[in-house]
Amino acid sequence: MLTGEARPVAKKPGDKVIGGTVNENGCVLVKVTHVGSETALSQIVQLVEVAQLAKAPVQKLADQISRVFVPVVVVVAILTFLGWFIPGQLAIYPKDWIPKAMNSFELALQFGISVLVVACPCALGLATPTAVMVATGKGASQGVLIKGGNALEKAHKVKTVVFDKTGTLTVGKPVVVSMKVFSPMPIQEFCDISEAAEANSEHPIAKAVVQHAKKLRQMNASNLEHIAEVEDFEVHPGYGVSGKVGDKMVLVGNKRLMVSRNVPISSEVEGFMSESEQLARTCVLVAINGMVSGAFAVTDPVKPEAKQVISFLKSMNITSIMVTGDNWATGNAIAKEVGILTVFAETDPLGKADKIKDLQLKGMAVAMVGDGINDSPALAAADVGMAIGAGTDVAIEAADIVLMKSNLEDVVTAIDLSRKTLARIRLNYVWALGYNVLGMPIAAGVLFPFTGIRLPPWVAGAAMAASSISVVCSSLLLQTYKKPLHIERARGLVDYSDSV
Repeated sequence: MLTGEARPVAKKPGDKVIGGTVNENGCVLVKVTHVGSETALSQIVQLVEVAQLAKAPVQKLADQISRVFVPVVVVVAILTFLGWFIPGQLAIYPKDWIPKAMNSFELALQFGISVLVVACPCALGLATPTAVMVATGKGASQGVLIKGGNALEKAHKVKTVVFDKTGTLTVGKPVVVSMKVFSPMPIQEFCDISEAAEANSEHPIAKAVVQHAKKLRQMNASNLEHIAEVEDFEVHPGYGVSGKVGDKMVLVGNKRLMVSRNVPISSEVEGFMSESEQLARTCVLVAINGMVSGAFAVTDPVKPEAKQVISFLKSMNITSIMVTGDNWATGNAIAKEVGILTVFAETDPLGKADKIKDLQLKGMAVAMVGDGINDSPALAAADVGMAIGAGTDVAIEAADIVLMKSNLEDVVTAIDLSRKTLARIRLNYVWALGYNVLGMPIAAGVLFPFTGIRLPPWVAGAAMAASSISVVCSSLLLQTYKKPLHIERARGLVDYSDSV
């Protein structure tokens, strides 16, 4: 639970175990040393709560503008009234400028009211919430659940994305990626014997071998119901399994199991094991009647879209970093495969959150993408936390954005949608302020002495309403948003064939 890895961790007498983890084989007697709020899970939840409370609310740009704009408008309206009333009283401008059934006071009052009405910041107030509402709705329809305007606003500033490895960049489930038979035995027979030996094991790697054998039978249209019987089945914790399949004695496990049973390992087998280790794969050897007959290379495969997502983020001037609880060899191998240059491995949950804070101290706006309980402190500490939809409830609760389809493409979608939304909000401000900048001088009567054109309050109200409508229509255009990676694939700029 703490490392988030798909592979079990062997424990021996005296080792510490974490509450909430799963015991794969046998019986484990444990002594409880921490209960209640002192447990590891409770401490992680506390870290999440502290990080969430520490987040300062983002001050809206509209509030900053309104803080200055509204007093300025009131002052301009008063000056407009005085600017027309005083000259009218002193007869500085001709009396025929004053419409019939009006006096200088009423004319000045109309100019002052028109300025207030035309400059009403309704459109300014609509600029942000309408765009946020449309963007969050559009994001939800695309599988990106954005928890409010703050998350949307922060995402556009992101310059660094930190990825967890297992379950985020990788599938999170071991699978057989290659196989080699060292004996003249047919491949199908070899797989059937391996499956029979592994069928009773609960180990994730054993399940991967069984699943691979089943797929091979499906491809060869073999008898899908045929599973050989295994006798004298025995689990060797940390080593593998053994049993008798028909008249064959079978061992399935690692090199240590073979050495303990005096099974010779040829140079060909050593070569396959070395090659697998360099690729951060687990090599499962299968010995039949005292000879290594074949081997499986098992790994947690990288998601097919991961490499393209990292490449696209780079084109957006966003740096990608990987933080994992796994070992350095596996972490570096996966990072190299997807194109990530910076890796932090063997990192616990608190360490992940500390890495996020270190990056933030350097002035970076950081997004964290993860799926497990061990990622939740980092998700909460990041400027923008993005949780994989198939992840744990704790991670989803801690995140600002949830990628409901568990697709890494949606990391790009979330950031790109945020950027498009903030650009739309700024355009809305231009529309809103543009009406005010153009309408206020006309409402104040600047053109009246030369053209006789003035803006009565009712016309000023119509202009103000038009500005609000234009802002709403501008925000609604976000409904036409398309995912950037889908567009790139449609143009043929992104090729998934290598990953698939």
